[in-house]
Amino acid sequence: MLGRNRRDAGQAFPIYIVMVAGLLFLAFAFFAVGQASATRNGAQGAADAAALAAAQEARRGLGPDLLLALREPNGLNEFLAGHQYYEAGRGRAMQLAYDNRSDVIDFGWHLGYWQDAVTARVKTKYTVGDSVVPGMEEKHATATATAVIEFRCGPKVRDLPGAGGDGAGGEADLPIVTLVCDGQKVPIDLGDSDPLAGLSELIFAVHLIDD
Repeated sequence: MLGRNRRDAGQAFPIYIVMVAGLLFLAFAFFAVGQASATRNGAQGAADAAALAAAQEARRGLGPDLLLALREPNGLNEFLAGHQYYEAGRGRAMQLAYDNRSDVIDFGWHLGYWQDAVTARVKTKYTVGDSVVPGMEEKHATATATAVIEFRCGPKVRDLPGAGGDGAGGEADLPIVTLVCDGQKVPIDLGDSDPLAGLSELIFAVHLIDD
């Protein structure tokens, strides 16, 4: 009996080794999946930050053109239909991607009427790292995000007399234009030195959308 038990134990030992090796491999494989997931999440975070930063930067540049449009009878419609962004926000997007250890590899604007969108695609500077999965140690992650600038107001509803009135056709004669933004009346005094002070975020919303 003693000899048989020893033989059984000797036969079982290799099975234990195989089982332990298999469990270790599974543990490393799950760790590799976690590494890859973390890298993808990092890329997505960098893309989100880049797209949002580009849209916010572009929104800050809309003021002068919007004010010119409000001075014309049909200027607002022409502004919404024909405004061009070109490379607006690209530098800011690249900076935010860099801050998140990534590079912008594609960037572009998609223009609509009430809503314009900017898309940033990024690639991480870092890789997944050492892994039991062949080739993963050299693999970078990429991700894409799109942010929009949304005009939140309806057409201008009326022109009120300006705050001044020297009768000489100067800035004091410019009207107060009222927009209705999400149901809220927003008067814009075109004769003011900074007519859009504090109003840009109310007039133009910026947010991410699903690709």
